Amino acid sequence: MSQSLEQLQKEFLYEKTNSCVQCGYCLPVCPTYATMGKETHSPRGRINLVKMVGEGKIKDVSVLEEPLDLCLGCRACETACPTGVEYGSILEAARAALVRRKKFSAPVRLLRKTMFKKVFPSSRMMKLTGNALWLYQKSGIQKVVQSSGIMKKLPYHLGDFEAIAPPAVSPAERKQTPVRVGAKGEKKYTVAFFTGCIMDAMFQRINRLSVLLLAEAGCDVIVVPNQTCCGALHAHSGEMEEARHLAKQNIIAFEKANADFIVNNAGGCGAMLYEYGHLLADDKEWADRAAAFSTKSRDISQVLIACGGMPDLQPRSGERVTYQRSCHMTNVQKVVREPLELLTNVPGIKFVEMEEANMCCGSAGIYNIVHYDESMDILDEKMKHTKATGASTVITTNPGCLLQMKLGIQRENLSGSVRAMHLIEYLAEAAGIS
Repeated sequence: MSQSLEQLQKEFLYEKTNSCVQCGYCLPVCPTYATMGKETHSPRGRINLVKMVGEGKIKDVSVLEEPLDLCLGCRACETACPTGVEYGSILEAARAALVRRKKFSAPVRLLRKTMFKKVFPSSRMMKLTGNALWLYQKSGIQKVVQSSGIMKKLPYHLGDFEAIAPPAVSPAERKQTPVRVGAKGEKKYTVAFFTGCIMDAMFQRINRLSVLLLAEAGCDVIVVPNQTCCGALHAHSGEMEEARHLAKQNIIAFEKANADFIVNNAGGCGAMLYEYGHLLADDKEWADRAAAFSTKSRDISQVLIACGGMPDLQPRSGERVTYQRSCHMTNVQKVVREPLELLTNVPGIKFVEMEEANMCCGSAGIYNIVHYDESMDILDEKMKHTKATGASTVITTNPGCLLQMKLGIQRENLSGSVRAMHLIEYLAEAAGIS
């Protein structure tokens, strides 16, 4: 065997592909296979391509780029797989191997470097982004821009996403965000809160409500300083070294808090934090610290349930509600019961589970931006099931899912009768917390 083939097998995690028996249990749960109908866009098809690279049957690894790029990374295939194939690890390694070999154009290379190294990891840049969004919305510029029609000419359908951007908080309100809040009544846990990058920039209100709900449920809450981006967008884009660097920064920051739990409110971020142990498993200096971090990582719904749920919720008078599950909460963190328990404990609501509830909505980080048409095909299928519930409120637990469902509501002309909300927003509303 040539050294180059040995290197390929190591890079693409060839040995892990041998667990796949090509049974096809993954096909019905794969959104891209369902909408595209191609074997190369199914989990077993993508694994087979990686396997052929490891066996030397595929010489030009660039043929893997499209099938892997078009994978959502939802990892529903892992939940369905009877043989325990580590699809996420294989996908992660293959994307990183392709990125190492890919020659990006100068503008793309600069954009990737700027976003991955200068913007997402910088709390200052994310705050500036949030403040700029607030100024854009409140100054009247947004109305002028929207009426001009220029948004329809933006690339990547960015005008569609601009229209559903959440109301930003003011710089003054952002500065008032507490860094520590004491438990209301008896203290049950001390928790360290993970703010995230996109959550902090665009969904700061949800972060603030998360802190208040945790305190209401009986937690001392610490908003840890010097934390940074979780690294999920980096890992999904093949930038594994930068993802590991960010993981180490977060481990250092949160170790100082000495909290019972590290709490997040975003399914995608939570999955990445949960997998720090996997990410740094081969690093002798960091493996144990990363595993300890992951052991403490919790979605906010888990901690609220551990505290006994939310008290004193106001009745909702028969409101029909459905729930769009976060793929990474369901398939990576395995958090399924807690969000539903919190939701169904709101008095007076009529909860209606949608068909194919575990199917991805098509957001998947920035997938809906870089692969808009494919994402919309998946979203259209999701909206068929959403509409069939007759729900007036769609609950999500991830910012990407929240924006995607808002976009789906808009595409179906349902904005006047259906709303999408994060679970934390809904619980705060029911608890009378603003």
